[in-house]
Amino acid sequence: MRLTSVIVGVFLLAGCSQPVFDEPEVKDEALFGATAMRIHRVFTQVKDWNGDSRPDGIEVLLEFQDQFGDPTKAAGTIMFELYPYQQGNPDPRGPRLVNPWHGSLLTTREQISRWNRTSRTYSFQLSFPGVDPHKPYVLTAVFRSGSGNRFFDRIVLDVQEPAVSPAIKPGLQPTANAQP
Repeated sequence: MRLTSVIVGVFLLAGCSQPVFDEPEVKDEALFGATAMRIHRVFTQVKDWNGDSRPDGIEVLLEFQDQFGDPTKAAGTIMFELYPYQQGNPDPRGPRLVNPWHGSLLTTREQISRWNRTSRTYSFQLSFPGVDPHKPYVLTAVFRSGSGNRFFDRIVLDVQEPAVSPAIKPGLQPTANAQP
Protein backbone atom coordinates (compact mmCIF):
# COMPACT_ATOMS: atom_id res chain seq x y z
CA MET A 1 0.00 0.00 0.00
CA ARG A 2 2.77 2.30 0.88
CA LEU A 3 4.59 1.57 -2.40
CA THR A 4 1.40 2.34 -4.34
CA SER A 5 1.07 5.71 -2.60
CA VAL A 6 4.66 6.60 -3.48
CA ILE A 7 4.17 5.66 -7.13
CA VAL A 8 0.94 7.69 -7.38
CA GLY A 9 2.67 10.65 -5.71
CA VAL A 10 5.56 10.53 -8.19
CA PHE A 11 3.16 10.53 -11.14
CA LEU A 12 1.23 13.45 -9.68
CA LEU A 13 4.39 15.49 -9.17
CA ALA A 14 5.60 14.67 -12.68
CA GLY A 15 2.26 15.78 -14.07
CA CYS A 16 2.46 19.11 -12.23
CA SER A 17 5.77 20.00 -13.87
CA GLN A 18 4.22 19.92 -17.35
CA PRO A 19 3.03 23.22 -18.87
CA VAL A 20 -0.62 24.04 -18.42
CA PHE A 21 -1.16 24.26 -22.17
CA ASP A 22 0.68 23.00 -25.19
CA GLU A 23 1.88 25.69 -27.58
CA PRO A 24 1.84 24.67 -31.22
CA GLU A 25 5.21 24.87 -32.88
CA VAL A 26 4.98 27.62 -35.50
CA LYS A 27 7.99 28.68 -37.51
CA ASP A 28 8.56 32.41 -37.93
CA GLU A 29 9.02 31.90 -41.65
CA ALA A 30 5.53 30.44 -41.92
CA LEU A 31 4.02 33.48 -40.18
CA PHE A 32 6.22 36.32 -41.40
CA GLY A 33 7.77 34.98 -44.59
CA ALA A 34 7.03 36.59 -47.94
CA THR A 35 3.74 35.58 -49.51
CA ALA A 36 3.59 38.29 -52.20
CA MET A 37 5.83 40.69 -54.12
CA ARG A 38 5.16 43.90 -55.97
CA ILE A 39 7.16 46.42 -57.96
CA HIS A 40 6.63 49.75 -56.23
CA ARG A 41 4.76 51.78 -58.85
CA VAL A 42 5.49 55.25 -57.49
CA PHE A 43 9.24 55.08 -56.95
CA THR A 44 10.31 52.71 -59.76
CA GLN A 45 11.44 54.97 -62.58
CA VAL A 46 14.07 55.93 -65.13
CA LYS A 47 17.03 57.51 -63.30
CA ASP A 48 20.24 59.47 -63.85
CA TRP A 49 22.74 58.07 -61.32
CA ASN A 50 25.88 59.95 -62.29
CA GLY A 51 24.43 63.48 -62.63
CA ASP A 52 25.17 64.00 -66.33
CA SER A 53 21.49 64.80 -67.12
CA ARG A 54 21.14 61.60 -69.18
CA PRO A 55 19.30 58.55 -67.84
CA ASP A 56 21.54 55.62 -66.95
CA GLY A 57 18.84 53.01 -66.36
CA ILE A 58 15.88 52.11 -64.20
CA GLU A 59 15.75 52.12 -60.43
CA VAL A 60 13.39 49.39 -59.22
CA LEU A 61 12.00 49.15 -55.70
CA LEU A 62 10.60 45.72 -54.78
CA GLU A 63 8.29 45.24 -51.82
CA PHE A 64 7.58 41.85 -50.29
CA GLN A 65 4.54 41.28 -48.07
CA ASP A 66 3.76 38.67 -45.45
CA GLN A 67 0.38 36.98 -44.98
CA PHE A 68 -0.85 40.01 -43.00
CA GLY A 69 -0.10 42.42 -45.88
CA ASP A 70 2.84 44.00 -44.03
CA PRO A 71 6.21 44.68 -45.68
CA THR A 72 8.77 41.97 -44.94
CA LYS A 73 12.16 40.79 -46.09
CA ALA A 74 12.80 37.88 -48.44
CA ALA A 75 15.74 35.81 -49.64
CA GLY A 76 16.13 34.54 -53.18
CA THR A 77 16.95 35.59 -56.73
CA ILE A 78 15.21 38.05 -59.04
CA MET A 79 15.06 38.35 -62.82
CA PHE A 80 14.00 41.65 -64.41
CA GLU A 81 12.94 42.06 -68.06
CA LEU A 82 12.15 45.24 -70.03
CA TYR A 83 9.85 45.54 -73.05
CA PRO A 84 8.47 48.44 -75.08
CA TYR A 85 4.84 49.17 -74.24
CA GLN A 86 2.31 48.30 -76.96
CA GLN A 87 -0.92 50.15 -76.33
CA GLY A 88 -4.17 48.39 -77.16
CA ASN A 89 -2.75 44.85 -77.23
CA PRO A 90 -3.92 42.09 -74.88
CA ASP A 91 -0.26 41.57 -73.96
CA PRO A 92 1.26 45.06 -73.74
CA ARG A 93 4.84 43.72 -74.04
CA GLY A 94 6.66 44.20 -77.31
CA PRO A 95 9.88 42.32 -78.11
CA ARG A 96 12.30 42.18 -75.18
CA LEU A 97 14.73 45.11 -75.37
CA VAL A 98 17.75 43.79 -73.46
CA ASN A 99 18.96 40.59 -71.86
CA PRO A 100 17.39 40.04 -68.44
CA TRP A 101 18.99 41.53 -65.35
CA HIS A 102 19.61 39.10 -62.51
CA GLY A 103 19.65 40.19 -58.88
CA SER A 104 20.29 38.33 -55.68
CA LEU A 105 19.13 38.60 -52.08
CA LEU A 106 20.85 35.46 -50.84
CA THR A 107 23.68 36.81 -48.68
CA THR A 108 23.74 39.09 -45.66
CA ARG A 109 25.80 41.61 -47.64
CA GLU A 110 23.23 41.69 -50.48
CA GLN A 111 20.40 42.09 -47.97
CA ILE A 112 22.12 45.03 -46.26
CA SER A 113 23.19 46.78 -49.48
CA ARG A 114 19.74 46.59 -51.14
CA TRP A 115 17.37 47.11 -48.18
CA ASN A 116 15.87 50.59 -47.72
CA ARG A 117 14.66 51.01 -44.13
CA THR A 118 12.50 54.03 -44.91
CA SER A 119 10.47 52.54 -47.79
CA ARG A 120 10.87 48.94 -46.54
CA THR A 121 11.77 47.84 -50.04
CA TYR A 122 14.76 46.40 -51.88
CA SER A 123 16.43 48.69 -54.42
CA PHE A 124 17.93 47.52 -57.72
CA GLN A 125 19.64 49.70 -60.32
CA LEU A 126 19.16 48.23 -63.78
CA SER A 127 21.77 49.74 -66.08
CA PHE A 128 20.37 50.60 -69.51
CA PRO A 129 21.99 53.71 -71.04
CA GLY A 130 19.64 53.61 -74.05
CA VAL A 131 16.48 54.04 -71.97
CA ASP A 132 14.25 56.90 -73.11
CA PRO A 133 12.26 58.52 -70.27
CA HIS A 134 9.75 59.82 -72.81
CA LYS A 135 8.66 56.32 -73.93
CA PRO A 136 6.52 53.89 -71.92
CA TYR A 137 7.99 50.49 -71.02
CA VAL A 138 6.75 47.26 -69.48
CA LEU A 139 8.95 46.03 -66.62
CA THR A 140 8.57 42.51 -65.22
CA ALA A 141 10.11 40.93 -62.13
CA VAL A 142 10.20 37.22 -61.27
CA PHE A 143 11.39 36.24 -57.79
CA ARG A 144 12.35 32.73 -56.71
CA SER A 145 12.94 32.07 -53.02
CA GLY A 146 15.30 29.49 -51.60
CA SER A 147 12.30 27.36 -50.62
CA GLY A 148 10.99 27.34 -54.19
CA ASN A 149 8.22 29.95 -53.91
CA ARG A 150 7.83 32.17 -56.98
CA PHE A 151 6.35 35.63 -57.26
CA PHE A 152 5.71 37.72 -60.39
CA ASP A 153 4.80 41.34 -61.00
CA ARG A 154 4.58 43.58 -64.04
CA ILE A 155 4.15 47.33 -64.35
CA VAL A 156 4.02 49.91 -67.11
CA LEU A 157 6.61 52.63 -66.62
CA ASP A 158 4.80 55.78 -67.62
CA VAL A 159 6.32 58.52 -69.73
CA GLN A 160 8.19 61.04 -67.63
CA GLU A 161 7.37 64.60 -68.53
CA PRO A 162 10.39 66.83 -69.07
CA ALA A 163 11.08 69.22 -66.23
CA VAL A 164 9.91 72.66 -67.30
CA SER A 165 10.80 75.75 -65.34
CA PRO A 166 7.87 78.08 -64.86
CA ALA A 167 8.01 81.01 -67.27
CA ILE A 168 7.28 84.45 -65.91
CA LYS A 169 5.28 86.53 -68.31
CA PRO A 170 6.51 90.13 -68.70
CA GLY A 171 3.18 91.65 -67.70
CA LEU A 172 3.04 89.67 -64.44
CA GLN A 173 6.46 90.54 -63.05
CA PRO A 174 6.43 92.43 -59.77
CA THR A 175 7.65 96.01 -59.91
CA ALA A 176 9.57 97.78 -57.18
CA ASN A 177 7.35 100.90 -57.09
CA ALA A 178 3.93 99.43 -57.69
CA GLN A 179 1.06 101.74 -56.75
CA PRO A 180 -2.36 100.31 -55.91
